[in-house]
Amino acid sequence: MSKKINQNKKDKEIQNNENNENSEQLNKVIPQEITEELRTSYLAYAMSVIVSRALPDVRDGLKPVQRRILYAMADAGFWHNAKFRKSASIVGEVLGKYHPHGDASVYDALARMAQSFSLRYPLIDGQGNWGSIDGDPPAAMRYTEARLAVLSEEMLQDLDKETVSFQDNYDATKKEPMVLPAKLPNLLINGTSGIAVGMATSIP
Repeated sequence: MSKKINQNKKDKEIQNNENNENSEQLNKVIPQEITEELRTSYLAYAMSVIVSRALPDVRDGLKPVQRRILYAMADAGFWHNAKFRKSASIVGEVLGKYHPHGDASVYDALARMAQSFSLRYPLIDGQGNWGSIDGDPPAAMRYTEARLAVLSEEMLQDLDKETVSFQDNYDATKKEPMVLPAKLPNLLINGTSGIAVGMATSIP
């Protein structure tokens, strides 16, 4: 009999705890108009895409993925006077340390910076089949090779002299520049294009 009473007490305690947890969760629910929530969430998402992915920073004329490619190559020593490196190894450097958003986006950005028909002054010195002005795609990343162009070194010069601010990378294990020193007006000499949420840019 005493066992049954004890069991009933335990069951009641468990139920009370569950009820308390449920009431606490209900108290955390914030009443919100759906129109206001959509407006706020859409704006936050749009700003995230604009700042983090799609549009360039006017100070160095680079999108985040382009900036990370140049910085990763400089950090690894892939300068204009070093030997060419497989594009796959460059993409791996960028993905592993700074830009975990898929190899296709990184390689596409790398290829564009190596194409003389896409940029007036290419930032990447490429070797191999990097596509054509007729729309032919570049060869797979395991076949092409690259290193920094001389012009890119002007973009990166004095990076070690506290000329720009740094921020944590995606997992806070490394630092990356928020913008490059950019001695050259890259946005003016190379232009840019990008499609974000609610806006786009195309500078010839």
